[in-house]
Amino acid sequence: MSKTFHRIFLSVLVAIVFVTVVMLIYSGASYYSTGLEDRVYHPDHKLLKPSGIIGHGLGIFGSLSMILGVSLYMARKRYRFLSRMGLLKHWLEFHIFLCTLGPFMVLFHTAYKFGGVVAISFWSMVAVFLSGIIGRFIYLQIPRSIEGRELSLNEIRDLKSDIVSVAKDTYNLDDETCGILADSVKRKTEIYYSNALVRLYKGYLNDLKVRQSVRGLLKKKNFSSSEGKKILDLVSNDIRINRRIEQLETMQNFFKYWHVIHLPFALVMLIIMIVHVGVTILFGYRWIF
Repeated sequence: MSKTFHRIFLSVLVAIVFVTVVMLIYSGASYYSTGLEDRVYHPDHKLLKPSGIIGHGLGIFGSLSMILGVSLYMARKRYRFLSRMGLLKHWLEFHIFLCTLGPFMVLFHTAYKFGGVVAISFWSMVAVFLSGIIGRFIYLQIPRSIEGRELSLNEIRDLKSDIVSVAKDTYNLDDETCGILADSVKRKTEIYYSNALVRLYKGYLNDLKVRQSVRGLLKKKNFSSSEGKKILDLVSNDIRINRRIEQLETMQNFFKYWHVIHLPFALVMLIIMIVHVGVTILFGYRWIF
């Protein structure tokens, strides 16, 4: 999948979620803003109530969307024969799409009425959704190959460029400037905090200061905007890799802890969802069949 096609692919997925949510809000705003006791008199009650044609359908498609999103991604990770069918990161993006669209549809299926055992499933779904956002952030902090495989520490180090050689050979920079650039991409080991979150935040602030100082140096040397941007990109790339190396173990541990939180909520949601569907069928509720 080319970069252009990949961007189109992501744009379409985002547009589907956005348009769906906007349409559901626009078409049901009057009904959902009506009090629970007065909704029975609303003209759209038969359509939008949880057992209505639209409300029931949203519950079915929302649940199927989440089940399909989880099942496809787990199958892609587990079965080798699927490894030839696209990159893992693309499957992850489709998993995120389905597991974002699904909860929104289920939310409107409930008509903002939560109660009983099903409420546990709903709030578990909310917890899974929110933890998924956090998990996606952590996932992006761990360097991976184009196939989605986690890179080893040595592989990450190999991504760094020899900024001094590039600066001398390509831009004819003097030794003093090259020395400053080389020093700028060295991780400042004295910046240490026992708390991992504080360390990440302080390191991020330090990286911003380094970029600003390099940008000021390049302006003093009267580099053109295009050349300055290329050098700054090299510095930024090495700084980013240094940060990834420093954070690798922390992010790997965060990812393990994240699974401990994410998976139980997903299981609780799934089990109660199955029970809810089973009870609904036993009581004779049907959709359009």
